[in-house]
Amino acid sequence: MMTSAKEIIAYMESLHNEEQRQVLMRFFKTGPGEYGEGDEFLGLKVPQTREVVKCVAHSLPLSEVPELLTNRWHEVRLCGLLVLVAKFEKLATKRLENDEAAIRGRDEILTMYLQYARQANNWDLVDLSVPKILGHWLLLPTGLCPCHVEEGDYKRQVLDELAASENLWKQRMSMVCTWKTSQMGDPSWCLRYAEIHLHHPHDLMHKAVGWMLREMGKRVSMDLLRDFLRQHAHEMPRTALRYAIEKMTERERASFLNQREALAD
Repeated sequence: MMTSAKEIIAYMESLHNEEQRQVLMRFFKTGPGEYGEGDEFLGLKVPQTREVVKCVAHSLPLSEVPELLTNRWHEVRLCGLLVLVAKFEKLATKRLENDEAAIRGRDEILTMYLQYARQANNWDLVDLSVPKILGHWLLLPTGLCPCHVEEGDYKRQVLDELAASENLWKQRMSMVCTWKTSQMGDPSWCLRYAEIHLHHPHDLMHKAVGWMLREMGKRVSMDLLRDFLRQHAHEMPRTALRYAIEKMTERERASFLNQREALAD
């Protein structure tokens, strides 16, 4: 059994696959000027990393996780993030929602996650971790909120700081975390951050906004999605709009796309 970050890193390095490494470096755009520039891969597939997480998540001390999160290898950082996910989920069951020790544990994990947010420096690292940590935390009691601040206001402040960051991956966190809140029936987070990021210049954020709007419509209310699009379709990037309307009928899709083209001209 691996009980330290060093052992985990050594084991994952032993699984190095050069052919798969080259594939991943192209897929995750690691070349000069690309969004993943400089990211380094071992060549592990996600199921291999998940197997490591399954073996170590509940026995590895939380204090060991930062060594994984700051490692040079993409897959090791993913391992660290998924360990945090597993630890958070263990403390977020219905039975433990209001348990004081569980609340402290979740807050400690959330604080570590935000402290090392810059290490989640590609879209898969964000998408596989943020809904299940930050997104779930938004729906649960927390002890981090100052006594003079409403809990909802404090949680919005946390997301607003991510959204206002100059770091693309922190910005994506503020949007993609709403997958969980929509899944649990609360559309307000998605609608707020979709509007905030509506004019973001990066294609990865266009996709994230459209994707989260689509999920909100599917999980909560298609009428809410339609209302949002009636108000904003004309100013949305085409990619965001196409993602958002993906589950609509062909007729509705054409209507919103035509609205965008007509009002954008």
